[in-house]
Order: sequence, then structure tokens, then C-alpha cells
Amino acid sequence: MKKNFMDADFLLTNETAKRLFHKYASKMPIIDYHCHINPAEIAQDRRYENIAQPWLLGDHYKWRQIRTSGAPEREITGDADDRVKFQNFAKMLDQAIGNPLYHWTHLELQRYFDYYGVLSEKTAQEVWDHCNQKLADPSMSVRGIIRKSNVKLICTTDDPVDDLRYHKQLAEDPTWEVKVLPAWRPDKAVNIDLATFVPYIAQLSKVSGVAISDYASLKQALEKRLDFFGEMGCVASDHGLDSAFYCPASEEEVDAILKAALAGKEIAPCDALKYKTEILLFFARQYAKRGWVMQLHYGAVRNTNRRMFEKLGPDTGFDCMGSTLDAVAITRFLNELEQTGELPKTILYSLNPGDNEMLGTVLGCFQGEGIRNKIQQGSAWWFNDTKQGMEQQLTSLANLSLLGGFVGMLTDSRSFLSYTRHEYFRRILCNLIGTWVENGEFPDDDDLLRPLVENISYYNTKNYFGFDI
Repeated sequence: MKKNFMDADFLLTNETAKRLFHKYASKMPIIDYHCHINPAEIAQDRRYENIAQPWLLGDHYKWRQIRTSGAPEREITGDADDRVKFQNFAKMLDQAIGNPLYHWTHLELQRYFDYYGVLSEKTAQEVWDHCNQKLADPSMSVRGIIRKSNVKLICTTDDPVDDLRYHKQLAEDPTWEVKVLPAWRPDKAVNIDLATFVPYIAQLSKVSGVAISDYASLKQALEKRLDFFGEMGCVASDHGLDSAFYCPASEEEVDAILKAALAGKEIAPCDALKYKTEILLFFARQYAKRGWVMQLHYGAVRNTNRRMFEKLGPDTGFDCMGSTLDAVAITRFLNELEQTGELPKTILYSLNPGDNEMLGTVLGCFQGEGIRNKIQQGSAWWFNDTKQGMEQQLTSLANLSLLGGFVGMLTDSRSFLSYTRHEYFRRILCNLIGTWVENGEFPDDDDLLRPLVENISYYNTKNYFGFDI
């Protein structure tokens, strides 16, 4: 029988899947442990003038697809009217069959705006008027949207030099109940081969109060900032790495490389890898000491279009998927930490789905006694948070590790309307499990199924990171 468009049983193809989702998964709160939202907008409780602002501003997922449809850049990221940009988005959707943006868009329309029709070029004005009327309601502020989404905790992505003023403001606000914690993202301190490195170190020196002149003083400055982040509730780090690497060096070698960089000298690729390896090992040891989770996001090839990078800057939709990762480099890196008992809880993400099986086998080599799923494979990320990408990642993880210990979904988003990605994930998860059950591959027993679904949706994340909620 033909199903209705994105109805209550969307993506749920069997009775067990429907039961698991509606009875258990849909009722679980959300922990968004990795995202790119701006905490200032929560602190200030931002209101939106129109639907284009929360939907299109800063959303490179959407920008890429609107470009692909042929719209002019001025009407995507430029100074064109918001209504024009929204029209281009709606027109693009007519061609986006099979794209997760189509699903996310309509889930957001349903959950936040009570609109159950179809957004298209023809209905754009109707949807524009409807959503803008909804946004005029005070309950549709940023805080209202978060509350409506049943979010309990958010981890933002923050640089070591950030003052975290808005995290402090939110923590001290008696009218705000959702925890907003910083997550440590020190990429600028790692990327010694970029032109931004030396100015950044000067900034880090100023903020930390440590005169950085060598590797020892750099580590001292970073430790001071790690302490500050810890005082602000941070329990998670995150690294954006182009590739997997392992090129160990002595303290003396790294010191000489850093001094050369600070003196304005060009750093050879092999020396850059030595520095990156050692600073990443330093960070990992700090995380282990502090009980933090280390997240390693591998495999994005960034800023591929130089002309557009110079025009728009980073994170504007010109990144792509890299080649598969070097398992030798990953395992040697983890092994060095394991030998001294300094391997922290770690989540490994790859942007290339060809790495799913490899990462699934790496996990089992470094699990820790007394910690369930100490080493995790991260959720299907960025270009992979599609229906197919999630199914592939979940199936691979189930085949090679313990799916029941998985920490589940994140938004990785800059939009406050993106929490429906958790619903999308949970529907796919329940359908996969339900299919296995109805195929006779797992018992149809809610005493087993309920904790599986609830843990992957919520509790595993809470317990793995140690969130106090």
C-alpha cells in the first residue's frame, strides 16, 4: 500500500519499527554534543524576522544545493532580499528528491510551524507567510525553539581563546534550564602550516597571560586555557583533521619547529606533521587526565574553490569528502597513548563512508576495562547524514562492534531548527532494528529492545560524557 507523504510513520516500514519509535525513541530528550550554534543567540534569546534567517543564514548544506540548481550567488549568500533567497530555496527543493534536505525541511515545517503541506516553488509564498506568522509568536524565540525540541544539553564548538562569556551568562541565568557547555576545538593551535598560525599564537599568548616563545610555554598557555574551559563545564574536545597522521618527534625537534614557525620561516610538510602529531598527543594526554572525551573528525578537504573562498571565506559550501584514511597512522597514534594509560575516551569520525568497516575494527583494538564502548565510531557525519549514510554506518557498527553502546546522533549544525535531525536518526535506527526483529534476527522482546533504543537515543550520550543532567 502506498504511504502518505511524510506522515506519522515516515521511514518506519514495519510494525516493530513503529512501536519502537512511537513508544520509546520519540519520547527521549535530546543531547546535542556537537554543534556549531552561536551561544550568544541563546543568551540574547534571539528572535527571527522571517523564516529565511533561521533556515538559510550560515547553512552551507542548503547553499550548496541552491548553487547546484543554478541560482546566482547574490541570491544565495549576497545582499538579495530574504524573500528572494527563500524562493530560490523552495525552487531547489522541487529537484531534491532523495536528498536529506527535503526530509529535514518538511520535518522542521511540521514540528515547529505545524505546516503539513509541501514546500515548493508554487507554495513558497504560502509557506513564507505561514512561518513568518508563527515566528512572530514570542514562544518561537531561540530559547523557545530549544525548549520545544526537548533539548537538555548543548555542547557548542569553541576556540581556546574564547572568553566563554555567554556560557557563563547562561549558567548564571535562573530563567534558563538547558545546559550550554563549551567544547574545546584547538585547530588553530594545531595547524602550524597555515598563515593564521603565528597571529593566533600571539592571541593565545595574550589571553593566557603566558609569553609563548617555545614549545614548553605553548603547552603552559594551553594548559591554562584547558583549566579555564574545565571550570566552565567542558568535558569534550573536538579536532578537525584533514587526514590521519602519525609522525612522532622528540621534544627538542618540536621545539625547533615551533621556534622556526614563530620566526616566520616556512615549515616543511614533514616538520608540520611532526608538530601536529606531538601537539595532538599532548592534547590527548590532557583529556585523559581531565576525563574529557576526545573527538577526531577526519577527512574533509576544505576550501577547494579558491575564488569562492576569497569571496566568502570558510564554511560556505566548498568542502568535499577526502580519500579513505590510513589505519596504520590511526592505530599507532592510539597505541602510543594506550601504552602509558593515557588514551582518553575517543570518538572517531570519518567523512568517507569507505572507512566505516576499517574504523569499526579499530575500535575493538583499544577498548578499556570498565568503560562500555570507550572507543566509539562517530555518527554518520556531514555528507553522510543521509538515510543511506546512516543505515550504512549503523549496520557496519552493528556488524563489527556493539551498537547498543553507541552514543548516537548530533546535529553538527548552525541552525536552531536542526534538532529534527535527531528524530530523523531515531526513525532510521528504529526501522533498522525493527527490520532485524521482523526477520527473526533478534528477539521481539521489549525488555531487550526498549533499553537499546533509549540508550542509543539518549542515555549512552549522557553516561559516556558524564553529563550532569
